[in-house]
Amino acid sequence: MARESFDKEIQFLRMLALTSGAYSRQQFADRLGISVHTFDKTLKRLKEIVSSVHQQLPAEQSKELAETIRFNYFDSTDPMLLFLFRAKSLKESESERISLLLAAMSDQARTAMELLDICYASLPEEQALPDEKTIRSDLKYLEQVGVIRKAPGPRPSRYRLHNDWLTELTEDEWLDLYDFVDVMANTQVPSLQGYLLRDSLKKQLLRSNVEQEALGAFLYKYHYYSRLLDEAHLFSLLAAIEQRKYVTFLYFSPKKKKSYASQNTNPLFERDSEGVLERALPLKVVYDHQYGRWYLLAYHARHNIRKYRLEGVTQIADDGVSAPAELFEQKLAELEEKIAYSWLIDTGRRVTVRLRFFNPGDGSRNFVKERVLHQGQWGGIVQEDETSFLYEIEVNGTLEIKPWIRSFGSSCEVLEPAQLRREMIEEWKELKTYYESV
Repeated sequence: MARESFDKEIQFLRMLALTSGAYSRQQFADRLGISVHTFDKTLKRLKEIVSSVHQQLPAEQSKELAETIRFNYFDSTDPMLLFLFRAKSLKESESERISLLLAAMSDQARTAMELLDICYASLPEEQALPDEKTIRSDLKYLEQVGVIRKAPGPRPSRYRLHNDWLTELTEDEWLDLYDFVDVMANTQVPSLQGYLLRDSLKKQLLRSNVEQEALGAFLYKYHYYSRLLDEAHLFSLLAAIEQRKYVTFLYFSPKKKKSYASQNTNPLFERDSEGVLERALPLKVVYDHQYGRWYLLAYHARHNIRKYRLEGVTQIADDGVSAPAELFEQKLAELEEKIAYSWLIDTGRRVTVRLRFFNPGDGSRNFVKERVLHQGQWGGIVQEDETSFLYEIEVNGTLEIKPWIRSFGSSCEVLEPAQLRREMIEEWKELKTYYESV
């Protein structure tokens, strides 16, 4: 995972995807809460990253970042987050040093002091040389992400590459593994680490002279760019939940005019931010597959249980304080009780929703019923006949279930509650006006 934050680039890419590049430079800068000069620097940096990842792009394609991102229709999910991870996961000095360490451990196991001597002998004199603490930090990081492992034996500890599996698989097993990872990364959440693994497998197969065509057995297209973009925060939050750690972050509500603010490190150039500095104890992370959104549910000292959309979370940091186990369990139980009847995370008044679903009339497989049974959560069918069936579910409010109901079109009729029925009627009337003759 990346060791360097890139909140600004994530918000930039999100806006680029949502606006299709329709904003002017000034509009982009105003929305991000940065200067036009900073905007230009960010754009230049992103173009450099895209060029390094997609070196095969024609010259005319590389001129526009929006066109570059959409260049390969079926790979459009990759660049939105993955090229940032590949290009910004390590600083340039870290990249050189870690590459040197990995090369040194590829032929034999080595101690931290041996690796330090190799760095002194190999790195340029004008470059800041690492100390023992830096080398040990690098080794700890590489061990955590599974790249290296400790070799058995007495102290001092010796480390070697963890790449045994590279030589233990046949070519057919490599292809089967690649296909499996490819399918899982494109159909499951979270998927970021799956994409990174798929990319590594692809490089290994190409080095083994496997035909490029053999790696394109499946094609995918997704529209929810936030699904990948917001995974940049996901694993930090999951780690905080596991360790019961408080986190701090600058939060921008979806209703705010700005979605990002630069860190005010220079007091001479401080600017007002529309974001709110939050300190909270993460309890649960929820994914909404209807809209491709991630939500953080957390305990807030002033507001108790709070919900945050991850797309508005920036500058997230570990607060360094752990909550008592009793408090964490108490708030988690309280949260579970509040959302026990939520379609997603709604904590509104509990109501019973009653729907009539109409079966396909052409004698084909009843895909409507299959979908309701698959997606209907804890609701159930209470009555059915040859033409339709009745479905009931008790939920905390009707806001979150509406998109699911709407997705069935004319195959679904809302019976109760009356307020929801009236709302759906008004929505369909409004939709009808969009298609009337001009």
